[in-house]
Amino acid sequence: MSRPAPLPGLRLDKQHFNALDLSRLLAACAVLFWHYQHFFVPPVDYAFHVRRPAVTPLYRELWWLFDYGHVAVQYFWAVSGFVFAHVYLADAGARGRFWLARVARLWPLHLLTLVLVAVLQAAYGGIHGTDFIYHQQTLKHFLLSLALAHYWGWQTDQSFNGPSWSLSTEILAYAAFWLLLPGLRRAPLALALLAAMLALGLFFKGFADGPVFTCIGYFFGGAAVYGAALRARPGAVVLATLSAALAFAAVWLGWVWHAGDAATLAGTFAALIAMLAIDTADRTDRLGAARHLGDASYGIYLWHFPLQLALVLLIDTTLGSRAIARQPAFLVFFVGLSILAGFASHRWFERPAQRLVLKLAGRGRTPSAAAA
Repeated sequence: MSRPAPLPGLRLDKQHFNALDLSRLLAACAVLFWHYQHFFVPPVDYAFHVRRPAVTPLYRELWWLFDYGHVAVQYFWAVSGFVFAHVYLADAGARGRFWLARVARLWPLHLLTLVLVAVLQAAYGGIHGTDFIYHQQTLKHFLLSLALAHYWGWQTDQSFNGPSWSLSTEILAYAAFWLLLPGLRRAPLALALLAAMLALGLFFKGFADGPVFTCIGYFFGGAAVYGAALRARPGAVVLATLSAALAFAAVWLGWVWHAGDAATLAGTFAALIAMLAIDTADRTDRLGAARHLGDASYGIYLWHFPLQLALVLLIDTTLGSRAIARQPAFLVFFVGLSILAGFASHRWFERPAQRLVLKLAGRGRTPSAAAA
């Protein structure tokens, strides 16, 4: 059974956002630079501060990535909100397919990397008597991770494949989006902006579970950008001007007022709107080659910590010193390996697993339910 026609007025004319796809790949790589400092954390049971300028290769040239690569997580959330609005607002049958599609896309790779990290952490603990970076390797945290609920407020701290904490919070943003979808179709800009302001307001007020509110706020901020684009249909020049203004605000907030969270907020949406400006200007799809580059971002993000842990185990058991991580060639090797893993994972694991989950879910359902 074919899908119903898209709901009118709820989808931008642009079918593919190629610059946005490319930016997802670059954001995933930014996180690699932030986590590169893990190579210099010795086997200790407590938080260890790494003096990044002293030990990190190419720090002088790439200091911003090494010091601020973690803000790419907020960018991922904002992009997700924008993309979800583009995909689901106009899809009349979206609510019926939503959760199966999310599980099929996200959970298989999450499960694989979770189990792999559990095995590698057991090996690391057997050698060093402690865990690598994330020290909550308990049954409770494993079960929470299994259900993608490991950063909803019940956790002691990050555990197992630590970077997946942001995926856990995003599940709650998905739930809020699913619940609000009928209202978002009636007032996409107003409702998304209200949700973003409420969530971010709770975060800036210092409420508990700040990461959850931050994620929901950025996610609906991205959806609000899409809603604004639907209403105003701005041109590339207007978008570029707005992006430049937000970028200036981000610099001013960060350097003058030392308001890091506010600077990150402004900078994130400056980057998102800049990518939208590029895609709006690209009327002939000249950036089409970048269309599928973003597909590797999820794999890069979830694979880089297991790869790092495996490399540390190999170094510790063969070389006995992690001084090799100070070499620029090793930095290039780690980043390149993670990128290759992301592309390979998407082609040979994520897509086949996604198709398998959808096929298995459809077997035990009636044709009408499967079509929904």
